[in-house]
Amino acid sequence: MKFLLKPYILVGVMFVGFAACKKGGETPIPPPAPAKLRLINATLDNSVGNTFTNTSLTPVLRFNFSEKVDKASAASATALANAVGVAVPFTLAWERGDSTMVMQPNAALTGLNRYTALVSNALKSAAGVALAEAGSINLITRIDSTPKFPTISDEALLTLVQQQTFKYFWDFGHPVSGLARERNSSGDLVTSGGSGFGIMSMVTGVHRGFVTRAQALQRIQTMVTFLKDKAQKFKGAFPHWLNGNTGVVIPFSANDNGADLVETSLLSMGLITARQYFDDADAAETQLRNDINSILDGIEWNWFRKNNEQVLYWHWSPDKGWAMNLKIQGWNECLINYVMAASSKNYSIPDTVYQKGFARDGAMKNGKTFYNNKLPLGSDLGGPLFLSHYTFLGINPNGLSDQYANYWEQNVAHSKINYEYCKANPLGRWGYSDKSWGLTASDIPGGYTASSPTNDVGVIAPTAAISAMPYTPAESMAALKFFYYTMGDKIWKEYGFVDAFKLPDLWFASSFLAIDQGPQIIMIENYRSGLLWNLFSSAPEVKAALKKLGFTAPYL
Repeated sequence: MKFLLKPYILVGVMFVGFAACKKGGETPIPPPAPAKLRLINATLDNSVGNTFTNTSLTPVLRFNFSEKVDKASAASATALANAVGVAVPFTLAWERGDSTMVMQPNAALTGLNRYTALVSNALKSAAGVALAEAGSINLITRIDSTPKFPTISDEALLTLVQQQTFKYFWDFGHPVSGLARERNSSGDLVTSGGSGFGIMSMVTGVHRGFVTRAQALQRIQTMVTFLKDKAQKFKGAFPHWLNGNTGVVIPFSANDNGADLVETSLLSMGLITARQYFDDADAAETQLRNDINSILDGIEWNWFRKNNEQVLYWHWSPDKGWAMNLKIQGWNECLINYVMAASSKNYSIPDTVYQKGFARDGAMKNGKTFYNNKLPLGSDLGGPLFLSHYTFLGINPNGLSDQYANYWEQNVAHSKINYEYCKANPLGRWGYSDKSWGLTASDIPGGYTASSPTNDVGVIAPTAAISAMPYTPAESMAALKFFYYTMGDKIWKEYGFVDAFKLPDLWFASSFLAIDQGPQIIMIENYRSGLLWNLFSSAPEVKAALKKLGFTAPYL
């Protein structure tokens, strides 16, 4: 009898056989791969980011990872160092089940320095997977408010700043001509206007006992002899730059290779100040006065009217002529030009040149109010602070008025607007405050600019606030103390305060400029004693010129 399998039995047998066959040749399913270790984010004192400025000196740095970290791998995978690569000791701690690494320096960091915290791909997860992409935190620390120098009296501090700044003109004066180098990297290049400031600084130096009267007389006579006998002149006027060895002009620019009337005015102010100070009847001081008068009497101020126009022009040279074509018009730092031109014995200008040229028949007036200060003259918000310094190193603004302004009120308002702008800090500049203020012409990172509230590039120039001392004594003294005691390790150097600084870039100038150092020592002295104001404004030709141009003052 034929044996027959039932269909359902056949199917079951086939299934069992198929299953047995598959089981025997099966490939095992691999376990899931360990998750990648990724840096989710970084924080500094609970703020998320990778770059921070104005940070605490004791920051807490956190690196938040996607997975639990192998803590043993962290020692060789982390680093904290300053900008020059010096390692900073730190401690690590762990949070969030070892997925957050906390880094803290063992001691306070140095103020105003760059630091970088690094985590490399040598860091591993608990499962042994390397960090997918390295991470870092970059930071710039805040100002360290600890005093950098012992506290001294305010009077002693003023004297110290004057004495240190004086060294720029005395120790760093050109060895042949004695004239002031343009800046501390200028070599044989000297500046005529800055030399005028230097002469006034030397008079101050005698007054304060930094050098003797005989020493200053000898140095200034060296300068005056060089200016009279060797320095190249154009219609009696001096160029901006000279070679301190030869006296030959060094062009300031392609078309500026001759007379610079503004620089000549600033130099003349210094020469008259020295002439008024060295007033003894002996042969040496008499010789100095005679030589100074010889220089002053030879300057052809009226030539610079360019064919008798009702304005003075800034530049002229024999081969470029009037190519620069720059009128000297106010309001700016150049009032001194018109006073000097009006004071000339041989080449004076009429008062109409001042009225129509500089004052522009009143067009230089402002009259608006900024930060609760009414500004009589000039552009909105006052412009750079040197506008209220240069002319008034010698011309005494106390009670000085004409039909356009009271010049004491002008300079006070200008200074206070600059101060209030920096205090308000509308652009949020790090480094601006009621103690760190002052916008004027100075070096900046990569160049030079005339900083002001309308040209604010984030750079503070110590000369701005310090030279405003007569106008804003409390605000300027607070700034001077901040620059010296708080910032002194960064900006107080061999010739006083460096030219400028910009905290967000951690940029501190290495430069000193004659036209920025001079106003500091001079205006501090005018604040303390009025010495330079009294000397220059006592000159008979200066008094006569101010009266001629329509000015009134108690000393006229």
